[in-house]
Amino acid sequence: LQQFSDTGSRKEHVKITSESKPGFLERLSETSGGMLMGLVTFLLAFYLLFTNEGRALRTAKSLDEGLSLVISLDSIHSISQQNEGRLVHLSGALSTSKPLFDPSYGLSIQAVKLKRNVEMYQWVEYEDSKEYEENGEIKKETKYSYNTEWKSEVVNSRNFDKEIGHKNPSAMAVESFTAVSPNVQVGSFVLSKGLVDKIDDFKRLSLSNLEDPHADVTRGGDYFYHSENPRRPEVGDLRVSFFYAGLSGDDPHLGSADKVTVIARQRGDQLVPYHTKSGDILEILHPGDLSVEEVFQKEHHSNTMKTWALRAAGWFSMFVGIGLMTRIFYTLVDWFPVVRDLVNIGLKAFAFCVATSLSLLTISVGWLFYRPLWALLIALLSVVPIVVAKSRVPPKKQQ
Repeated sequence: LQQFSDTGSRKEHVKITSESKPGFLERLSETSGGMLMGLVTFLLAFYLLFTNEGRALRTAKSLDEGLSLVISLDSIHSISQQNEGRLVHLSGALSTSKPLFDPSYGLSIQAVKLKRNVEMYQWVEYEDSKEYEENGEIKKETKYSYNTEWKSEVVNSRNFDKEIGHKNPSAMAVESFTAVSPNVQVGSFVLSKGLVDKIDDFKRLSLSNLEDPHADVTRGGDYFYHSENPRRPEVGDLRVSFFYAGLSGDDPHLGSADKVTVIARQRGDQLVPYHTKSGDILEILHPGDLSVEEVFQKEHHSNTMKTWALRAAGWFSMFVGIGLMTRIFYTLVDWFPVVRDLVNIGLKAFAFCVATSLSLLTISVGWLFYRPLWALLIALLSVVPIVVAKSRVPPKKQQ
């Protein structure tokens, strides 16, 4: 079947605004506000870095504890009372008690989740601004362009610079939604809500085997179109697509049910969160048939990636915070171009070195209660950026 193409008409207009160049006191006032924001960002960075280390080490200890306690079940179809309250590992195909339906489009599927995604053809505004100085004034030239596109959210055209000729409907006639099966099992075991939430690998559902549900709805490719002419859509037209996650029954078009591996606490026929002595929760689900070692290896890798991502975020927040707090030195000399550029480079280098040192020092404090030796080594490492920066400063010439 032929896929309908998106057509769009682009319109543009330019607006120029001008304002008097801010005086020294006005720039100083703006810088003071930036310093306060910088201080808040700087303090938040400390909190983020410190708590992240405790979280990472606690998660790692909980995973190690889980690996030492977990029991692999011999069968997923029989429930042993001996494993009551224990951490168990099992793999098997997903199953649900009944299919998920969308009667509006005559669609049903045996899956854990079914998502209806509705998009509306709407005007979208784009801005491209540039500032320049002319006759002692700061002028801002903004080019506004408008294009028609398919969007999942309603674009509020009231906020457009020019709404006339670019008006969007205020709501969609058909809403997006996600249906979730109330009962999801692996063998005889019922998955907790937390485990079901982890089944989120959505795949597009092909509509090639379905008929047009209504006279005013046309199927094109993997979309249902609410449009008089889907090849040339108009603003306000809708298109609907579907996605599913966790196939829970054999389907002639989609294949066999998805397999998952679960590690959780057995409570009767339920699989629920397991609380470790380290203070964390183990409630793990991965697609596929995985061994205990493979699951915990994936979890350790995920913990490491999250830890480094938050470390990077903490360092960047500290770098930005220091930059905002020291911006006043740049403002004081910003009418001397050469001096201003040198000060700007110096302030960035200062922010980089201090942010790196303080980040390492904060991380070392976070490790102090868990691994003191590593904490000491990181604390020593935190001095390196300052030492390197100091060695770059040329010694004063002797008189």
